[in-house]
Amino acid sequence: MPLAGHAPDEIAAWLRLLQTPGCGRQRARQLLAAFGSPEGVFAASSVAQRQIVGEALVQALRSPPDGLDALVAATLDWLAHPDHHLLILGDEGYPPGWMHMPDSPLLLHLHGAPQRLNDRDLIALVGSRHPTASGAALAREFAAELGRAGLGIVSGLAQGIDAAAHLGALDAGAPTVAVIGTGIDRCYPRQHETLAARIVAASGLIVSEHVLGTGPLAPHFPQRNRLIAGLSLGTLVVEAALQSGSLITARLALESNREVFAIPGPIRSPQSRGCHRLIRDGARLVESVEDILEDLRPLRRAPATNAQQEAKAAAVAVAESEGEEEASDPILQALGWSPATLDALQARTGWPTPELQARLLELEMLEQIVRLPGQIFQRQNRA
Repeated sequence: MPLAGHAPDEIAAWLRLLQTPGCGRQRARQLLAAFGSPEGVFAASSVAQRQIVGEALVQALRSPPDGLDALVAATLDWLAHPDHHLLILGDEGYPPGWMHMPDSPLLLHLHGAPQRLNDRDLIALVGSRHPTASGAALAREFAAELGRAGLGIVSGLAQGIDAAAHLGALDAGAPTVAVIGTGIDRCYPRQHETLAARIVAASGLIVSEHVLGTGPLAPHFPQRNRLIAGLSLGTLVVEAALQSGSLITARLALESNREVFAIPGPIRSPQSRGCHRLIRDGARLVESVEDILEDLRPLRRAPATNAQQEAKAAAVAVAESEGEEEASDPILQALGWSPATLDALQARTGWPTPELQARLLELEMLEQIVRLPGQIFQRQNRA
């Protein structure tokens, strides 16, 4: 799956926006919805910016952050490697499961096979960084069996259960995705450099939403859990203390209407208490891989029959024939590939509100756009 190319100036604008002090994902999305692109944000007047964000951020936007030139140069050098990619919100190949998040990642660094992000049959496997020997062995065994059953394994490349999950997938020759909490050029912990290389060599993928050079900062690891949960059909927890980050992943999975599974353990073991809490809260108690496969079976993609493959080829041909028509749609042209509010679209098109809302509804029903939280609209990726 080829990724859309991005010009150096566009990459520089994205990095500048995301590195601007005080401009987190939420404010960046507000600015993008109003001005269409990072370039549009920086081209806007202070008066226009002030209508969207506060004075402190308006002032911060006026000048590039320290170290920006070095970061842009390093990123462009990194992208010269054929296995390195940038994925921006709205690009072809952006995971649908992340598109609907209120805090979707805006820019992702990918090392490996980017098509892994759109594998439908993925399951997250997470747990303690300090598991028992039996817990680590069980996680590796479950990951391998799930992999042999056709599921890809998503985890966080951390010590303990995460590492066992990736190793189990590799044992089974199954794809595995590691979502990390550092820059893509950093490996944390360092002893997992060999494991990371094995994941990439086996057509797996390593993903980071952080810029190059970002170290292992504590807040980043709970944040990456939303990506692990959002990429997967369900989440399996193997050994977790009550204050474990794995419970955050499980909670996020539940909030996203994903399945949550937990393996019980000895009642006096601190590493079992998190799993037991999840089970009390409604997670599926798991004793075998079949327990998981049974629940996920209705959600999985069935192998395509010849008729289905022919139908898909016909659909692709129709889509290609309709390409010119879609490209000429004034709403899609105004929307571009960045998220935009209803007010922003009205300003760009000049359409009356009732007509614009009606056309947006039509495009939504045609699955050409999606409606995000906060009445923000986004072009839909075609699989």
